[in-house]
Amino acid sequence: MHLRVRPTERGKGFSFVDAVKGGTIPNQFIPAVEKGVREQMERGVIAGNQVVDVEVEVFFGKDHPVDSSEQAFKTAAATAFRIAFADARPALLEPIVSLEVTVPSANFGDVTADLATRRGHIVGMDSSATGFQVVQAVVPLSEVMSYATTLKSMSGGQGSYTMEFKSYEPVPPNIQANLVDKWTRSRAGIEED
Repeated sequence: MHLRVRPTERGKGFSFVDAVKGGTIPNQFIPAVEKGVREQMERGVIAGNQVVDVEVEVFFGKDHPVDSSEQAFKTAAATAFRIAFADARPALLEPIVSLEVTVPSANFGDVTADLATRRGHIVGMDSSATGFQVVQAVVPLSEVMSYATTLKSMSGGQGSYTMEFKSYEPVPPNIQANLVDKWTRSRAGIEED
């Protein structure tokens, strides 16, 4: 089984292309090839996360008069996809949120410094006549899951925030490597230190 794997535009989804010439894979097994790829995409390849936004082209394969079956082609397609996808330098995506934080002016520096440690990027600032500052930032959702407690502590209970989903963006390589390592270790049954 020979596959080509290409990224598609973000949000475009999955596309399957049958480019087999000369009947090297009999037509009745092409749906099994697509099904094997789709199932592997659902299970994930790196860190157990679903694969999105790829085009998979099957262009060559071999059949055997005795051993060829739908299940054999499905399994071969899943294996070929795993290998091709891993070689394609895939990236994990993480949800990014738009965060708007309102705090007393005295806590402005603490909030901006804290957001920087959370991989946040300040995109705007505003001040109000009541002595409060409003900070707009984009931050990975994973970094602000427990933000309410931190903000309450930093602002003496006077701060508030809102967040809204913005987009999915690639995880930085060092964090991706840690996530993949953690997932691999958990699959092997190795306890965390």
